[in-house]
Parts: sequence; structure tokens; C-alpha cells
Amino acid sequence: MRVVIIRALAGLGLLCSLTVPAAAIDREAFTISKYDLEVRLEPGQQRIGARGKITVRNDSGQAQKVVALQISSSLSWRAIRVGGKTVQFVSQPFLSDIDHTGALSEAIVTLPVEVKAKDSMEIEIGYEGVIPLDATRLMRVGVPEGIARHTSWDQISPSFTAVRGAGYVAWYPIITESADFSEGNSLFEVVDRWKSRVAGSEFKARVEMVGTIGEAPRVMVCTPGREVTSETSRAQQASTECSWMGLGTITPVFAMANYQDQSKPPFYLFSLPGHEAGASTYANALDPATKFVSGWFGAPRAPVAIADLADPNSAPFESGTLLMASMAVEDSKLAGINLVHELVHSALPSSRPWVYEGLAHFAEAMYRQQQGGRQAALDFLGLHRAAFLDSEKDVAVLLQKNAGDKSAGQPLAATFDETYYRSKAAYVWWMLYDMVGEDALKQAIGKYRAAGDNDKDPKYVERLIEAAAKRDLGWFFDDWVYQDRGLPDFRVEAVHPWKTEKGAQFVTVTLENLGSAGAEVPFTILFDGGEITTRIEVRAKSTATTRVELRGTPSEIRVNDGGVPESDLTNNVFQIGALQN
Repeated sequence: MRVVIIRALAGLGLLCSLTVPAAAIDREAFTISKYDLEVRLEPGQQRIGARGKITVRNDSGQAQKVVALQISSSLSWRAIRVGGKTVQFVSQPFLSDIDHTGALSEAIVTLPVEVKAKDSMEIEIGYEGVIPLDATRLMRVGVPEGIARHTSWDQISPSFTAVRGAGYVAWYPIITESADFSEGNSLFEVVDRWKSRVAGSEFKARVEMVGTIGEAPRVMVCTPGREVTSETSRAQQASTECSWMGLGTITPVFAMANYQDQSKPPFYLFSLPGHEAGASTYANALDPATKFVSGWFGAPRAPVAIADLADPNSAPFESGTLLMASMAVEDSKLAGINLVHELVHSALPSSRPWVYEGLAHFAEAMYRQQQGGRQAALDFLGLHRAAFLDSEKDVAVLLQKNAGDKSAGQPLAATFDETYYRSKAAYVWWMLYDMVGEDALKQAIGKYRAAGDNDKDPKYVERLIEAAAKRDLGWFFDDWVYQDRGLPDFRVEAVHPWKTEKGAQFVTVTLENLGSAGAEVPFTILFDGGEITTRIEVRAKSTATTRVELRGTPSEIRVNDGGVPESDLTNNVFQIGALQN
């Protein structure tokens, strides 16, 4: 129980004290399915003000009359109406690390009528406040201030403005449970549930900036292709329409600065003064990146934008086909893979996160392979492995305790966990590439269509690849996409070197997979004067045997070159020489 204050519109002058049982509020009963906002920015005051309409949908199984609307704790609710009439609401602080301040300003709204299950209601809202740079939530869990500020770079300021949405800054209303960085995976679990609920939501905002005389004209960036430059007058003004579809993998974000516009539509490039060399690196990387992406995924279709960040050490961020990254340093490799990632999003839209983001990260690995060979690609993929390794180890433990428990992990087909639909998915696409070959995978990707009734069946992607490869891949998709069975764990179980009467040398190798997910894994046999690599399919909790002809005496077997994510890499080398001595 807590004492809070009911506040209606300020003009009503109504102030009452009530006790509200927090446990009685179902904060995930409603989902905001549509946003239609007018946003006003005043950089000189670090202020933001918004008004407009949202549509809330009752996703619970019963009628609901109370909805909890949340915005950043640095913002304040000013008005809430339904059907043109003011409704009363309780305004209270709500601790949650889904916002950079570590808290939200929550309005507990009592609706005029109950909303039946699956029905929706339109609500008019108004709120305002400031968005300064704030690293509270990270510093609170022990992150050094310098690192925290490079990570939480969101702010409205006179010189530079860039603000990401929920998960960083709740500059628009959301509806979530509390999330705490210090409590294991609490934050990520809350964000994942929220993303899954708003995956089909529509977001439209008219963003207007008001400045003062004498300020350098600013460029405003939100949705690529709709950038505007402020006009010089008694007060500088600029406005643009921003829109986003599906908030599961896309985060509403806006930026505004004294950008130098080096755009060549449909590619938009905005750099800050002093970062000309870095901007040129991106400009020079565009043509080879576009050629590569077109060869794999088709020609880019939607506009792509790269916007500079003021802090050279800022962590990069992407939302759809907009990438925000510092151009302070000239790095041609980084510029190339960043562009490849965004161009894949442009060329191949998808509502499935594991397809949309997984293919973009897979493309980065393929681009590295084109530049530096297979090992360069595997090194790049290796950077992704740590992101989901611990989670998959937990899944393995749960599967061992509860055999057949399909709810133990995060199936790629349904997850909104970034470590899965980005990092694990990148590996899944790489394994498919290794299994079916480049031509077959390109053919399948070329036939992929997200629009209309095409990608409605969860097995749509599997069937495209099976048709192109003329191979049954149901077992692989079941282990890696439709369910989360953890990771494989390969080891050499048995080795038998032998010679024929004519002196030809062979080795029979049996590999065991101790894990609960199967895979086709490469292994390399080292022998006098060389080495040979082959591949073998080893299902979960099974063994597989193959015979390999050699041109010398075998000495060592190395299982898995890094193309398959494993739970344990310490048992992948087997010394044959010890057997022969």
C-alpha cells in the first residue's frame, strides 16, 4: 500500500489522496498498438513536450478498466482524456531500468468504461519535461561513470540531440512491469516481453524543433529519407514526419545536430564538423557494400541513413535502416560491415527478428570472408558466441532436469531477445550456408518475400531452403529455430587409422555429440605433409562415423573450426599419435 495523489488536468485543481494497492494493477494487460503524437523539442532548454493519441488494446483474458501508462521519470504527465473528456489518474514514480534515469513517471488511469478482452480504446495524452544525459541506471550497478556515459548518450542539448526509445529513454508512453539491472536478467526479460507485445504496433510522430536566433541550422534525423534542415528566421524551426512499423526490432529514435549533409539518396550520410575523414570512409565503402548486398539479397529498396554521434566513444546503435555511430575515427572495415548490415535491412525486410537481424549479421560475416577469408569470418562470428553462451548453458541444465521441456529456452522463431535473434541467428544462417552451399542459400533468399501471405507459416523459410538444396532440414530447424535445445558439444569418441594392402592410408573417425542440438560439423585431420577437412552430421546425443583417405600418416584431429557454436571447446582436439605409440 502506498499513498499517492490523483491528478486530473491542472485547470480542474483537483487534488485528492488515495491508497492504491500496487499488486492489483496488471501492467501487462494492455498493449499500446498505435501512436499518433506531436512532439516539440526545445534544445536550448533540453525540453520535450508531446501530445496526441495512443490506442491501447486489452491483451488479457478479461475485461479491464485500469491502465498504467509510463514515461521517463524526467517527464511529467499533463493531460489524459478519453472521448474528449478528462479522466482522473494517479501519478506516481515507478522504479524501472527500462529508462536511463532508472525510473518512470507512471499514470494509473481509471478508464470511463471497461475494455473487453481483445478490444481497444483511444486515449488522448499530454506530457512534457527534460531529457538530459543521465547514466543513473548503469552507475547504480557499478559501471564506471565514463563508460556509463558513453553507453547512455541519449540527451536533448543545445549542441547535440539524440534520443533512443524504450529500453533507453521512455520519451513516449509504454506499458511494462518493473525492470531491474541488478536482478539477473530482469531488464532483458521485461524488454523482451514488451517487444513481443508491440511487434505489430504502429508509431507516427510529427517532430518539431524550435531554436533561437544565431544558432547554426540543424539537421533533424529520424526516419531515413525524411530529414529536414531548420530554417533561419526570428526563431529557428524545423519539423518532420517520423514513422515506424513494428517495434519488436525497431526503436523510435531521433537526432538533431549541426550535421554536414553528404547524402546521395537513397543513401543519407550526416557527419559532424571535424569528422570529415570518417564520413569519407563511409562514402567510399558504399559502392562495394552495395554490390555485395545486391549479389546476395537483391538491390536495396528503402533509404539508409548513417548519423554521426558527438562522443567519439559512444556505443553505436541501429534502428531499422538508421545507424548512429561516431565518425571520429577512419575505419574502413567497420564502415563496410556497418553499411552491409543496414543495406541488408533495406533489401530484405521481414517481421521475423531472426530473419531480419540474423541475416544482417550473417551478411557481415560473409563480407569479412570476402575481404579476409574464412578465418576472418569465423573470428567475427566468435565475437557473437559469448552473447548467448551462458543462456544456452542454463537451457542445457533445464533440459537435463526436465527432459522434453520445450519451454526451457528461447526458440528463434518466437524470441525477441537480441542476443538470440542477432547473435545466435547469425550462426544459424552461417551453418545453413555451410550445409547447403552458397548457390542454394542465395536462391532461397532470393525467393523470400515478407509481404502479403508469403511468410505466414513458421516453416516458410525452411521450405524455401529445402527446395533450393533438395535436402531435408527439418531436424536442424527443429533443434535451432522452432525449439531451443541448447548447444552441441562435440568430441572424438574413436579413431582407427589403417592401411590397405596397396599402401593407401585411411582413418575411420567416430564423433560424439554430447549436446541436445544436432549440427553438421567440420573436422580437420592433420597428417604428414598436410591436412584435410571434411564434414559430418552428428545429431543430438548421438554418434556418427566416417572414413577419410589420407596422403600421409595422421597425427591429430581438430573438430569444429568455429562455424558451429558449441557449449565446450576444450575437448575438440584429439592426438592420434598417442594411439599409435
